Amino acid sequence: MFLRTFIASAILASFAVTAVAQEKVLNLYSARHYQTDEALYSNFTKTTGIKINRVDGDDAGTIARLKSEGSASPADVILLVDAARLWRAENDGLFQPIESTTLETRIPANLRGKDTGKGSEWFGLSTRARVIVYNKEHVQPTDVDTYEALADPKNKGKLCTRSGAHPYNVSLFGALLEHLGEPKTEALLKGYVANLARSPVGGDTDQIKAVSSGECGIAISNSYYVARLMKSTKPEDIALMKKVAVVWPNQKSFGAHVNIAGAGVAKYAPHRAEAVKFLEYLASDDAQRYFAEGNNEWPAVKGVKTENAALDALGTFKPEIIDVSAVGRNQQKVLQMLDKVGYK
Repeated sequence: MFLRTFIASAILASFAVTAVAQEKVLNLYSARHYQTDEALYSNFTKTTGIKINRVDGDDAGTIARLKSEGSASPADVILLVDAARLWRAENDGLFQPIESTTLETRIPANLRGKDTGKGSEWFGLSTRARVIVYNKEHVQPTDVDTYEALADPKNKGKLCTRSGAHPYNVSLFGALLEHLGEPKTEALLKGYVANLARSPVGGDTDQIKAVSSGECGIAISNSYYVARLMKSTKPEDIALMKKVAVVWPNQKSFGAHVNIAGAGVAKYAPHRAEAVKFLEYLASDDAQRYFAEGNNEWPAVKGVKTENAALDALGTFKPEIIDVSAVGRNQQKVLQMLDKVGYK
């Protein structure tokens, strides 16, 4: 009896070990945190049988953690929400190149990391624009239809922004440096400082509220903050949005600045095959649609249609065509220029 019980227990134990060994997992280090993402990841698990273990943090914290963990890191996929941060992670050696026909076919070349000869190290998955918001009672849209116009003396005392050194602004200025060159970009930054209605404070939503209240006449914001307020059913938000309007900047020149959220396979990924499969899943039509709509953004894959009334109401626009890696490469120079002109 004891022998039969022992043998049965041993067999059950071996099955348990085999089951654990066969369990497919994926460790995701993510700087993107939206409730809608849970359904996206659950669908991946349901479709593939691969369980996702998430480690959440902000971009800077995620990068710092990966550098601290080094080769012992369990991370398989790194998901970040700014082109400059993706570039920094790439240059810090946190990604590994992958060759994927699916990703190379579906994700535009200018929304990917550099081609290493063995594939790219990261891929853009959604896009957002940095738009100009203005008070309809006090400002004419033709006076603020370019990023350069915000530096014009006629707009003195009207401009509100978050910190000049915030990553969203650093990425914008990095793109402008690529388009305009150093002398014109430095002059633009000086003009911004001269035209500030108040010292930079708060986030993008705070700037929109300040424009609505009349504290400022114009502000710069990521498009998804505008879309959130447009979709809000709160009376105060509805009243707020009646007083403001949006300009797509530089439609007669290089186009509106576009930033991305993107991901890549971690350098020491213990589950590389699963990581590649996950990235390819995020590039599928359904995942692209869901990933983008979760934060009122646009899909990175061309031709994927979303159903977002707020974005539809904002209309179509001409985006800049730029290698987003250039935004990262220009980051240090931009920070030096910001310090030089006193744009805090």
